[in-house]
Amino acid sequence: MKSAAEVDELIVRLKAQVAEGTITLSEAVFQTGKACVGWPYTFGAEGRKVTKDGITVRTFDCQGFTEWCLEQFGIDIHAAGCTSQWNNDALWRAKGEIGSIPEDILVCLFYRSEENPQKMAHTGFGYKGQTVECSSGVQYFSKRKSKWKYWAVPVGIGGDIPVPDKKPTLRRGDKGVYVTLLQTQLINRGYDLGKWGADGSYGAATEAAVRAFQRDAGLTEDGICGPKTWAAIDDTTARLFTVTIPHLAEPVADKLCGEYAGATKTEEGVSR
Repeated sequence: MKSAAEVDELIVRLKAQVAEGTITLSEAVFQTGKACVGWPYTFGAEGRKVTKDGITVRTFDCQGFTEWCLEQFGIDIHAAGCTSQWNNDALWRAKGEIGSIPEDILVCLFYRSEENPQKMAHTGFGYKGQTVECSSGVQYFSKRKSKWKYWAVPVGIGGDIPVPDKKPTLRRGDKGVYVTLLQTQLINRGYDLGKWGADGSYGAATEAAVRAFQRDAGLTEDGICGPKTWAAIDDTTARLFTVTIPHLAEPVADKLCGEYAGATKTEEGVSR
């Protein structure tokens, strides 16, 4: 098991090799992840230093691990959790289901929670059929396991390597990750998907939302999401909001602040 100092030195060498063009950025990030094998898992951790077996190392949870490795090379995929990562299409150059995974480029891997399919349960790295992840500590596998169902290429990785078309034409009756992506983008732009939300099934509510978007964008209102509709969605800005929840007990406020990056708490009735 390498120390934090040894991995820090490795990262400096890898950055130099990337600058020289002797290795790709994908390889450098993946090598960084592999160098952390044996480092411990801590929920909510994003790389803070700890001592294990007398050695100073770093500790992560699954999301914190991928964030930290990419951050060393100037790539930001920070989010409140791996579900938020997956849903934020601004972080990804492309993404899709595992059957279309590009093997020669670094990807973040995901699979959904069995208890709540709306949420991603875990994330890690994939590269050339190998994986590295932080589950019960950082682990490397020479062959990708079948548990992984989705992939996403971070913005900034592999701009010279083609990836599969991430946005096929979608219509009522379609299902899958691309439908979920479309639904998430529509919701983020203020369109109503009803009680079903982003459930990955292109039903009546999704078709109605697509028609409403097409009408607002001056497109043919056919309820089918093709190249022109995808392009128009990409050209619009997601509507983002700040939520204030009053009258929370301090433990509840602390828990929420821990779960959502950038969240802060203010004591009521106290001037700041």
